[in-house]
Amino acid sequence: MRTREPAGFRVAYTRIQSTTMSHETLPTDEPAVVTCGLPYANGDLHIGHLRTYVGGDVYARALGQIGQETAFVSGSDMHGTPVAVNAEQEGVDPEEFALEWHQQYAETFPKFNVEFDNYGQTHDETNTELTREIVESLIEEGYVYEQEVMVAYDPIDDQYLPDRYVEGVCPYCGEHARGDECDEGCQRHLEPGEIDDPVSTISGNPAEYHSRQHNFFEVSELTEYLSGFLDRLEGSSNAQNQPREWIETGLQDWCITRDMDWGIDYPGDSSEDDDLVLYVWVDAPIEYVASTKQHSEQVGSDVFDWGQAWQDDGEIIHVIGRDIIQHHTIFWPAMLKVADYVEPRAVMASGFVTLGGKGFSTSRNRAVWADEYLDEGFHPDPLRYYLATNGGFQVDVDFSWDRFRERINNELVGIVGNFLYRSLLFAYRNFDGTPDTTVSEEVNSRIDEAVDEFTAGVNNYSVRDIGEASVSLAGFGNEYIQRNEPWNLVDSDPDAAAQVIRDCVQIAKALAVLFEPIAPAKAEQMWDQLAESGSVHELTVDDALVAPPGEFSEPEELFEKIPEERVEQLNDKLDARVADATDGGNGEPSDSEDESDTTPDPDEHPDANLESLADGRVGFDEFQKLDLRVGRIESAEGVDGADDLARLTVDIGVETRQIVAGIKQLHDLDEVQGQKVAVVANLEKAELFGVESNGMVLAAGEQADLLTTHDDAKPGEKIR
Repeated sequence: MRTREPAGFRVAYTRIQSTTMSHETLPTDEPAVVTCGLPYANGDLHIGHLRTYVGGDVYARALGQIGQETAFVSGSDMHGTPVAVNAEQEGVDPEEFALEWHQQYAETFPKFNVEFDNYGQTHDETNTELTREIVESLIEEGYVYEQEVMVAYDPIDDQYLPDRYVEGVCPYCGEHARGDECDEGCQRHLEPGEIDDPVSTISGNPAEYHSRQHNFFEVSELTEYLSGFLDRLEGSSNAQNQPREWIETGLQDWCITRDMDWGIDYPGDSSEDDDLVLYVWVDAPIEYVASTKQHSEQVGSDVFDWGQAWQDDGEIIHVIGRDIIQHHTIFWPAMLKVADYVEPRAVMASGFVTLGGKGFSTSRNRAVWADEYLDEGFHPDPLRYYLATNGGFQVDVDFSWDRFRERINNELVGIVGNFLYRSLLFAYRNFDGTPDTTVSEEVNSRIDEAVDEFTAGVNNYSVRDIGEASVSLAGFGNEYIQRNEPWNLVDSDPDAAAQVIRDCVQIAKALAVLFEPIAPAKAEQMWDQLAESGSVHELTVDDALVAPPGEFSEPEELFEKIPEERVEQLNDKLDARVADATDGGNGEPSDSEDESDTTPDPDEHPDANLESLADGRVGFDEFQKLDLRVGRIESAEGVDGADDLARLTVDIGVETRQIVAGIKQLHDLDEVQGQKVAVVANLEKAELFGVESNGMVLAAGEQADLLTTHDDAKPGEKIR
């Protein structure tokens, strides 16, 4: 449990995201629970999965550092159709099948320094009992009713089909969809029988729908509550805004039972209830409560009280993938409300991770697997840094070995590692450690500023800003030591040299404290190099300005550069593996429920764009929502570290915007200045390579032919 002594820090920060504060500023006096979406116990973990879990771990550690009593919990999702079907295919019991994956996850997460206070699983006794209690509350409060529904059936193979093994067309947006979710289109949850043109994914046979009695949770009766809940909800803007569309179009009641043998039995009394289990998305989020309860039982309620957190006044913060926003912002808070539990304070929904610009594909082995990363000899903390700070949390992140190398070499080695090694080595060689003087006002203020940036990152739910507070401080340290040149002062003005190095050692200690959430193992090495006592993992931000020990040993470099030829080897391995999987061909879709794999794969849907011309039409009213305007490019320059991206300053009449566009390789940036372009002015802001982009410049084709005007339209004029 991340329990830290309350810190007397400064509440001095500005909101830098669109999040609207509706609760007391963190830290509060109430216990907090940070959760991560449950990994489905059905397949290997890759780095796309790790983005969410690293983000949750970073946030939980940072929350503890600002003085918030915090528990960080999760668990394996053991139930559901894919587990049952895959277990049958392997000839094993579903529980045995799922437990093997659960054990693998429990062993893998700590290898990446993702340290849950409790990591449970949904089939254990604690979650089973809590699930039955909560569902019984829904029944007793009159929010559950019976209704006949249509269940998919394969008449050729004489087999009932669980919804995850049905595919067809989404009735809302017309995109290809799974039986329970429009994963490639509008991302709506789909009830049994809703999908059009159903087909069995097991046999490929056309499916039929037969009538069957099931139980429904009357979510529609909670529309007013949920609308208010979204007004209060904090976190990422996608989690705040996306659910409003579902409320505005009318909430559908939720079928909470399934025709299966594997799962938690429905706790009802009707004669047919013996054949039903609860839908996996009923018991899965309840594991958050169960895992917290198990943590309390392990450490004692006097250390962390799960009841206070979940049933009284706790701060509940969910860190999830964006494909499960609906479950966490509609169904889950509705269940909590009826069962009289605490509603979530915030939902942080991450973007997806792509690989070299393409979606992860487990069936084609196009992925960087978690174990593979470690087997290649890499330390886990550089990957944590890359995933945590490479763009805003809700923005999609593209992983490539080349970009990974660039960021590690330029930032971890070139900025953070360079400052730490040069300053501590100089201190050791000239002063045997920390010079005997006090910190200067300039450096004291700069560390204060870094602490404020760190605290603001926590309150803004920005994992990236939490990390950037440290990198920015290290950058200041490099500039400070270079500006003051202590090597030139040692003989001529030893007192001035001592002051500079005293300041640098204090910055190094502050980095150890503030960088701990991002790189916990490397922060521990920093701490040891400073000869500090105690654990770096139990500090608060106030420790950043506590004087370091007077003596320490010769330091070692913390980070090492990745050679270019190493990346070439890794790319060759990946290309060969993908080619082998594609040519050798199992050709079978992956059965794993993989939130990163819900990103459409252009290689698997080569005609998707052409089909959308006919099937994906939008109405005129929908088109009118786009604010298209004429803009004029005032300046253009390349984005550091990005091969394709350019930072444009664009005049759109009412204001000048910064827009990032992928034209660096395709246009002479000097020549595009002054050119008029078409701009999407009301697009949500995004971050690309750490640069904010406020809009989109329209271009055509692979050569990014910039769309412009024929005559003399002025900047700001609307395009109709």
